Amino acid sequence: QVQLVESGGGLVQAGGSLRLSCAASGDIFIFYVMGWFRQAPGKEREFVAAINVRGSTNYADFVEDRFTISRDNAKSTVALQMNSLKPDDTAVYYCAAVRSWTIITTGYNYWGQGTQVTVSS
Repeated sequence: QVQLVESGGGLVQAGGSLRLSCAASGDIFIFYVMGWFRQAPGKEREFVAAINVRGSTNYADFVEDRFTISRDNAKSTVALQMNSLKPDDTAVYYCAAVRSWTIITTGYNYWGQGTQVTVSS
């Protein structure tokens, strides 16, 4: 079992930046691939970024080099640095964990409660 707690969401103007953090507990962090997903009102939850224990990453096309995912295995944390934010980035952002590499939403076993990101125009 893995427990995930996100923080760092908020309200920001278009063009601004936010840094989301996720703290993991309950199991050995290095066993897990960590991902960030988001869900906007009326839309399905979608993949944003993922990182494995060695630091290999994958990003959704819409990220366009604006976001960076990172992890600190010693602290059992994963972060998402978001720059050049757009109103379309407004969503609830979720941290998730899975044992084997995937970017498929339904493949992730453990989820945080989510943190709201709102980007004003």
